[in-house]
Amino acid sequence: MQGRLASIGAEETLLSEGWNLVLTDAGSCALPADVPFATQFIPATVPGTVAQALENAGLFDRDNPYALNARDAWYLCRLFDAEAGDAVLRLKGLATLCEVFLNGQKILSSESMFESHDIEVTLLGGDELALCFRALEPRLAEPGPRARWRPQMITPQGLRMIRTTLLGYMPGWCPEIHAVGPWRPISLVRQGTVVVRDLTLRPELADTGEGRLYASFFVESEINEAVLRCGAFEQVFAKNGGGQYVAVLKISDVQPWWPHTHGTPFLYDVSVVIDGVAHDLGRTGFRSISIDRGEDGEDFALVVNGERIFCRGAVWTTADIVRLSGERERYQPWLALAAEAGMNMVRIGGTMAYETADFFALCDELGILVWQDFMLANFDYPKTDKAFQAHVETEVRQFLGETRLSPSLAVVCGGSEMYQQAAMFGLPERYWTSLITEDIIPGIASQFRVDVPYVVNSPSGGAMPFAPNAGVTHYYGVGAYMRPLDDARRAEVRFAAESLAFAHVPQDRTLARHLAVPAVHSPLWKARVPRDRAASWDFEDVRDHYLNELYGFAPDRLRREDPEFYLDLSRAVTGEVVEATYAEWRRKGSGCNGALVWTLQDLMPGAGWGVIDSTCEPKPAWYAMRRAFRPVQVLLLDEGTNGLDVHVINELGIPLDLDLDVVCLRDGQQAVVSGRRELSIAARGKQRIACTDLFGAFFDTTYAFRFGPPSHDVTVARLHSRATGALIAEAFHFPLGRAKAFHAADLQASLTQQDGDWFVEIASDRLAQSVHLEFDAYRAEDDWFHLAPGSTRRLRLFSRDGVTSDVVPSGQIKALGSRRIFEI
Repeated sequence: MQGRLASIGAEETLLSEGWNLVLTDAGSCALPADVPFATQFIPATVPGTVAQALENAGLFDRDNPYALNARDAWYLCRLFDAEAGDAVLRLKGLATLCEVFLNGQKILSSESMFESHDIEVTLLGGDELALCFRALEPRLAEPGPRARWRPQMITPQGLRMIRTTLLGYMPGWCPEIHAVGPWRPISLVRQGTVVVRDLTLRPELADTGEGRLYASFFVESEINEAVLRCGAFEQVFAKNGGGQYVAVLKISDVQPWWPHTHGTPFLYDVSVVIDGVAHDLGRTGFRSISIDRGEDGEDFALVVNGERIFCRGAVWTTADIVRLSGERERYQPWLALAAEAGMNMVRIGGTMAYETADFFALCDELGILVWQDFMLANFDYPKTDKAFQAHVETEVRQFLGETRLSPSLAVVCGGSEMYQQAAMFGLPERYWTSLITEDIIPGIASQFRVDVPYVVNSPSGGAMPFAPNAGVTHYYGVGAYMRPLDDARRAEVRFAAESLAFAHVPQDRTLARHLAVPAVHSPLWKARVPRDRAASWDFEDVRDHYLNELYGFAPDRLRREDPEFYLDLSRAVTGEVVEATYAEWRRKGSGCNGALVWTLQDLMPGAGWGVIDSTCEPKPAWYAMRRAFRPVQVLLLDEGTNGLDVHVINELGIPLDLDLDVVCLRDGQQAVVSGRRELSIAARGKQRIACTDLFGAFFDTTYAFRFGPPSHDVTVARLHSRATGALIAEAFHFPLGRAKAFHAADLQASLTQQDGDWFVEIASDRLAQSVHLEFDAYRAEDDWFHLAPGSTRRLRLFSRDGVTSDVVPSGQIKALGSRRIFEI
């Protein structure tokens, strides 16, 4: 018999209902019959977790969690509706030490959260299925091989020997909610008249531009014909010896798949037709991806379909720390916001967990590249443990097989920060590497996904693995290390797989509903602020540093005397740092090829690392990223005594005719000098223009020479479409600092409705910084943005859940540095 049973022609029934959870003392019950009948039975959902079942029963508070890994957790279900006969019991994921019983007999012992299992069973009718998730805590206390380093971020150290997620075990930033339970679906699979096994599919975009789809499978029964379909194209399978069928389908005029910032993420429906019956296999896209290491071998750039792509986005954590959800509807709001912000890459780090095929299908549709770490991080993992290596091999094979059609899978990586940890402990390079990351994983990856580049570890590539000027780095010079903003240029970052971590303050609406305590002063607030374990500072201190640097206010005094202003400055400053840093990285002449922010979403309400809070509400920093990530962009870069440079970027695959306007304003209102130019920007092109070239004469735009008092407090660059006149992008430069350009602007706002959608139009008589719109029933497409006089911003309003378009928007608008509030 061949390997894994495919769902083609098979009937698969989810076992999602009728489950009960029972918690018992560790090791007290060896068999399901030993579970005391008088024990409390808690209704449970599958897929799901112990934390989820307890939370639904009112027995667990995610804001104040208690340990879930110290007791055994029994999941019990009577299969009343399952007919007697042969079947395959499919268990997609069991967290983590699990014994499976059918009618009292043990049929599986699983020791990895990241493996799925197919077990052939014979049902009798009315069968009892029981899963016992054994307490992990005793196993974690067992001694293992001596480790050459011990990471401070993760505790306990015994996790290095267990194949489970590190979520819940990273005090300082992750709530201690332990992953226990059947976190992925359980189903019964009944074989049909046609039994298909070992289905493999591999899309390819050839150098000639031809799309090719390779497919093969084994059939145990006799069939007349099998046809591979991809979109409107078909190819008949050829039969080889041993019941194997193979096909290569070619599309000469294929539409390539692109990340959404650079083109259309075009997808084709894929199916196999066996004796006239079509079986859907999902969708795929055709693209080529490679890594350009440059002439010196130290560069790192992703090349998609022959084009170097500037990758920007964030590190994914989880859709729900309690449920560890894997369903499309749980992923959709998060990934939709990532795409809306202009992100073209997310990274799933080695401290997280593998996501499901639904996650990748959404990324395929949205045009979001995925950097996937395998679930290895920070530890000195055992190098000679054959059982451990076998678990890793299985999870890698299964993950790559599950995502075989996904064009969004762009990079697979051996794990996170193992090399960095070893190097920072002073160990020589021979101790960083391991057989797992250097040999085992890349060997499997080259078999299953030859189209996806492999990176041995993140970070890696320089004289030290974390050196930013070579290979892949984790860059926190701007951020945790509180370096000046120009360090983003000085560090010569090539590619940052994570960067720019800050304690981003959520919007007022989230704090009012979920954390209504005094900011900073409350222990509950501080408990939600991320920090490195054992460090004397946290990431609120980092944010406060840049608040002082950019605005000139003493944060500690401001918190006491004007806490509302402090919070607004805190919301604005992290976005300002993000925009300024990405401007450095995206400018013409930069050697940076991409950077991802740490992280996409928070795990609980508060000032966490996420640019989206745990309720799925974008934070002010998310809007800053949305502006920083525009495919067609204008930037203003301060070059000191060389003056102020304008950079114009066109990442689209078509040339653009644009109008560029630059004006310097005194008191945020009066034009001192201005210039205009018509530009034609080539596809995937950049231009750099000195402001003095636009003005036609010298003007001290950066106030570097200081000949007398300053003549302006802000420079504004605007980019318009010549064809439509629409505003495409804006950039602002503050030669005297942002606080010197605070003005009590007079804002005018009006509402319009078009085709059922609401829009707000806002204008100002002078510069208004970090304009904030607060609507109860709607969210504006942009927020915390600067608004200069002489133009009107028209913003679409997105209705919140449960709000219909007949609800007229109402709310408030205000600007940073002014006490004025405008009702609308």
